[in-house]
Amino acid sequence: MCAVTRNSDAEMSVDQHDDQKQPLDGDSGHPHHLISTTGLSKDYQGIRALDRVDFNLQAGEVHVLFGENGAGKSTMISMLAGAIKPTAGTILFKGQQVSLTNVHHAHALGIRTVFQEFSLVPQMSVAENIFLGSAPSSRGFLQRRTLKKKAQEVLDGLNFTLDPDMLVDGLTRAEQQMVEIAKAFRSDLSVLILDEPTASLTDIETKQLFKLIAHLKSQNVGIIYITHRLAEIQQIGDRITVLRDGKSIKTIAAKDATEDLLIGLMSGRKAGSVFPKIKSKPGETVLQVKNLITVGGQVNNVSLHVRRGEIIGLAGLVGSGKSKFGQACFGALRISSGEITLKGEIIQQPKIGNMLARGFLYVPSDRRQDGLFMMRPARENISIPSLERAPFSKLKGYFLNHKGESDEVSELIKRLTVSPPEPERLAAYFSGGNQQKLMLIRSLTRQFDLIIFDEPTVGVDVSTRAIIYEFIAELCANGVAIVLISSDLPEILNLSSRVYVFSKGQVRAELRGSTINETNVLSHFFDREVA
Repeated sequence: MCAVTRNSDAEMSVDQHDDQKQPLDGDSGHPHHLISTTGLSKDYQGIRALDRVDFNLQAGEVHVLFGENGAGKSTMISMLAGAIKPTAGTILFKGQQVSLTNVHHAHALGIRTVFQEFSLVPQMSVAENIFLGSAPSSRGFLQRRTLKKKAQEVLDGLNFTLDPDMLVDGLTRAEQQMVEIAKAFRSDLSVLILDEPTASLTDIETKQLFKLIAHLKSQNVGIIYITHRLAEIQQIGDRITVLRDGKSIKTIAAKDATEDLLIGLMSGRKAGSVFPKIKSKPGETVLQVKNLITVGGQVNNVSLHVRRGEIIGLAGLVGSGKSKFGQACFGALRISSGEITLKGEIIQQPKIGNMLARGFLYVPSDRRQDGLFMMRPARENISIPSLERAPFSKLKGYFLNHKGESDEVSELIKRLTVSPPEPERLAAYFSGGNQQKLMLIRSLTRQFDLIIFDEPTVGVDVSTRAIIYEFIAELCANGVAIVLISSDLPEILNLSSRVYVFSKGQVRAELRGSTINETNVLSHFFDREVA
């Protein structure tokens, strides 16, 4: 990684919360700035989503945007990507004022963005998605062989093991994330904007991405990076700008940032420990799985058990089978053989409705694709697994109790601090972190004995993570059996009392107590023969 030359002022903290704004690194036309903004603002129906933000990105640096969900980060990068137009303010690219009319205009300047919410066409192949809009053609006909070759070159350069011919609809969320990243590398770059790029990646894939970022820095590409993972900031960040309520609060050097400082700036509150103390008191076995094999073989001969009052972690690389295992147990993926015992009763072929009725809830990793009805209100999204029960229904489930449903959902929304606390607001209009809370609240609509949380903190800020962790810890303390599927290794290490490490559809190791550490978990990620 090459050394990054900074103006001396860049090392200083710049407080921009007051009305009297201070310039960043001198004037907005600084010769080392790839992109700079002055007074950038965006209004939506009278609501100011971004409020007079001054910002700059230097060549060969990673500038981190940090803040809670709804702080204005997505709004800001959407304007820099040409996806939306600012209400006020100016954008300079390499010292020249520009009006980014659309995404294609930004692409022409070498500005590419990997958004947290994917822009893929499910019915098209990996290769077709990578070169969507710029596929090689001759006399109006697509050159499929050339397309596949170029896509394979991009994937090889990124060290992504994806089949260019595979349909995106058949990929996991993490694999779809890789396709989104690959799209940004199909042509020359000046500015790369990454919005939570590691949210669905394991440590191994994340390290590979960081190597690519280091290479881009050496080529004087500027990178705007959004993350809620504090460890990533120290690893790759050069400067950090903290946003809160649409305003730029402070810009600091990454080397000066501490967890307490960042959380304090982000939330305006005193920081505390992100991970709670887990009161694990294992009781009777709730779920016993023996020699489970799924149709298609994504899960191959897996055996494990989960007890009341404990959190077990499932760790592994993308495609390791950890998520497929959870889906199979819940009835979302067909099994070909094996035995699933839930609360002492053998389930021959799990079905989702039946598993819900038996007190088993699965919270999926992709809230938009699998978890929520985006164009239905929060009330309906929360109550859906328990509609046949009071207070959501009356007369033994034959009729909905609209008042009971509304009152109960309103209380649950307050309990998990959903913002805004509006039960009739469409799920699509909540921030990512609050959408995640809508899914989690379902576990409070009735008594569940077993809950599988699949990537429960994907794309949520640190404050929301702390709330989710406390929520999971409380469920565990109340005797619920918890399965935590996560690509975020700190989650696995800090919350689990036992860890099963998956690789190629099989369990490679079960770790307990002091053996649960980063070295042991990672050592089992790689393929080797099972004894």
